[in-house]
Amino acid sequence: MAIPHPKTERTFVIIKPDGIQRNLVGEIISRFERTGLKLVALKMTVADKDLIWKHYNKDDAWFIKKGTGIVENRKSAGLSAEKEPIEYGKDIIRALEKYMTFGPVVMMIWEGNQAVAIVKKLVGTTEPAVSDVGTIRGDLTLDTYAMANVDDRAVRNLIHCTDQPEEAEGEINLWFTPQEIIAYRHVQEAMLYDINIDGSYCLQTVNI
Repeated sequence: MAIPHPKTERTFVIIKPDGIQRNLVGEIISRFERTGLKLVALKMTVADKDLIWKHYNKDDAWFIKKGTGIVENRKSAGLSAEKEPIEYGKDIIRALEKYMTFGPVVMMIWEGNQAVAIVKKLVGTTEPAVSDVGTIRGDLTLDTYAMANVDDRAVRNLIHCTDQPEEAEGEINLWFTPQEIIAYRHVQEAMLYDINIDGSYCLQTVNI
């Protein structure tokens, strides 16, 4: 079996509802385009609630671990813990479900060498407040986990991107059909990937 060329690595991106409502779609897409990544699929939709749960793909062990931490934090803050840890853990995904389905989202697939790592670098860390200057989250939003916790909601951080290369195929197959992904040659690929670029441009001497 042939080893895939690195330039065919793909990553999955969602511009979340807050990104749509704040008119940041063009800004976000342009940041990816400038790296040389190739857009091979794009659609605007309202995310299905059941698919949100499949997308985050957490098991009971994860819910219990996260929920136990929430219970401990509540007790430390002098608050009661009226639910079992697993339910507090599930509340994390419930909040994400509410956030991700309250309005339309834009879903995309980007292709190119180190696509997952490049997009992740451009997006920044999950919490906008600690994302580096120059990243999408660091530059374009100011939400924090602390404020989201006070308001009992998911943090509004504009965008989701695939975390690891091995996760990309699963996320892509969940949200896109093969027919929605376009295979095509982009003109910039000659400069980025072709071994010999001497034929890409015709150099001429102009006599004046």
